[in-house]
Amino acid sequence: MTTRPAVLFLDRSTPPHIMTLVLLTGVSALAMNIFLPSLPNMTAWFDTDYRVMQLSVSLYLLMNAALQIVIGPISDRYGRRPVILGALAIFLVATIGTILAPTVEVFLFFRMCQAVVVAGIVLGRAVVRDMVDEAQSASMIGYVTMGMAIVPMVGPVFGGLLDEAFGWQASFGMLFLCGLAILALVWADLGETATARPTSFRAQIAEYPELLTARRFWGYCLAAAFASGAFFAFLGGAPFVGTQVYGLSPAMLGIYFGAPAVGYALGNYLSGRFSVRVGINRMVLWGCLIAAGGMLALVASHAMGLRSAEVFFGFFVFVGLGNGMTLPNATAGMLSVRPHLAGTASGLGGAIMIGGGAALSALAGMLLVPGSGPEPLLAIMLATSLASVGAIVYVMMRARQLGV
Repeated sequence: MTTRPAVLFLDRSTPPHIMTLVLLTGVSALAMNIFLPSLPNMTAWFDTDYRVMQLSVSLYLLMNAALQIVIGPISDRYGRRPVILGALAIFLVATIGTILAPTVEVFLFFRMCQAVVVAGIVLGRAVVRDMVDEAQSASMIGYVTMGMAIVPMVGPVFGGLLDEAFGWQASFGMLFLCGLAILALVWADLGETATARPTSFRAQIAEYPELLTARRFWGYCLAAAFASGAFFAFLGGAPFVGTQVYGLSPAMLGIYFGAPAVGYALGNYLSGRFSVRVGINRMVLWGCLIAAGGMLALVASHAMGLRSAEVFFGFFVFVGLGNGMTLPNATAGMLSVRPHLAGTASGLGGAIMIGGGAALSALAGMLLVPGSGPEPLLAIMLATSLASVGAIVYVMMRARQLGV
């Protein structure tokens, strides 16, 4: 279809309003980063090492990736609406568990359970692809994922302030309230968009080879994975760098965490504004080049002795900008290689991207030790940014071969 179907707000018989999708993806993003300024204080609270506490990021991302493998096929088989509602209910229970956790092990268990909220991101994109065609989906996904841009801007700021005022648990209390509100909104507004399919779940999983043998699908996945890899490494390592290298307080660290989100918001706007006109492949290419250029500039500045929190976090505006242009368009490409497997493609592609992010986040946490400085983190982020350029160049070459 080439035009968006009729939408009536708070009417479960029609597709959801775009603002519902924005808020749904927003709460998923909030769960990922609101507590990051509290990681050093949480390390002290649970009387553990930073490397252990940092697992609240990498294990969350790992579970996030694993869930995406099954969420897509389940939603293709049973529908978007019941899967999203069920995921939000589980998320609320898990959030209460993180607040009441007596030990770091219990906390990490419930933190992994919180990852089920990724259904909001996976199926928010799939709902868009259910509603509109490839070019329009890239544009609409750009607007929908504005929630993933705006929330990371304000989430860590509120998280840092809540930590200083009430302790680290307050951030998870805010997550619970936001999740409850989104559950009510989704219940009232999100009509089913998936076309009913008679195939079994096993048959859905059996369709993975159709995606995994599509070279363009892999190209889009790797472009998205490498482009976002710098950001996930940032999530794993920046709290350590901010507090241990630059001596930032939780509140100030939360403010600085907004730097990549500012760029990401602008990149998402550009995707929504220009993807139809420019084309998804060129938008991905420009996004990857901007992110890689920002990392090269940061590494060069560090080598020249410009080593301050403002310089370190400031250049992440370009990483965010590049990601905001790359991810909506690469996602639209993933979902459009095999349109009849949109939910499966969204889940599998997201799993590849987030799984790589989990590994990079864990690697950043392992390499950053007292006295190491930010150099290991910079090396990881530069390498992944450059790799993303190579991936999208391959996609464009493959597209020319196929004449698409």
